[in-house]
Amino acid sequence: MDAMFQSGRDGLQPLAREGRNALDAPMFDLIELLFFAYRDFVGDPDRLLESLKFGRAHHRVLHFVNRRRGLTIAELLDILRITKQSLSRVLKELIDEGFIEQRPGEIDRRQRQLYPTLKGQKLAVELASLQSRRFQRALARLPDDSRESAIAFFLAMIDPDERRKVAAHIWPTSPTGERA
Repeated sequence: MDAMFQSGRDGLQPLAREGRNALDAPMFDLIELLFFAYRDFVGDPDRLLESLKFGRAHHRVLHFVNRRRGLTIAELLDILRITKQSLSRVLKELIDEGFIEQRPGEIDRRQRQLYPTLKGQKLAVELASLQSRRFQRALARLPDDSRESAIAFFLAMIDPDERRKVAAHIWPTSPTGERA
C-alpha cells in the first residue's frame, strides 16, 4: 500500500514516479475507504431506523436536536445545509411520531425551537451507541493516541472557514470554540 497506484487496462499499476506528480494524483484509496467506512458506520443505525420507517435524514435531525436542545429551525438548516422544504417532511414525521417537540422561542416567540422528547432522547442515544461501538472497535486496534489523531484529521477535512464554528458546536463549553 506504500506505492501509489493508477488504474490501467491490466488493473492497478504503480503510479509512475516520473511524469505525473504523486501529490496531484487522485487519492482513490482514501476516497473509497471513506465511502466504505461511512457506509458501514451508518449501516448499523439504518437497520434500526428502517424498523421505524425512518431514514438517514431523520437520524441527522434527531441527532442534532438531541445534542443541542432548543435548536432553532434556522440553526438546524445551517448545520445540515439543506432547504426548509427538505427539512419539513422529516421534521413533521419526527414530531408526529413523538420523537421531537416544537416550542415557541423563549426570547422571540416567532422562532420555533426543537427539543427531543424522552422517546427521542432514547432513540438518539441508542443510535449514537451503535456508532460509538464501531468507533471503539476501530480505535482499540490502533495506538493509544489515535482518537486525538482522528479528531485532528476530521477537523482538518472541514473547510477552514467552518472549523471554528464546528468545534464550537461539538465542544460548546470552550469559550473560544477551540477544543480543550
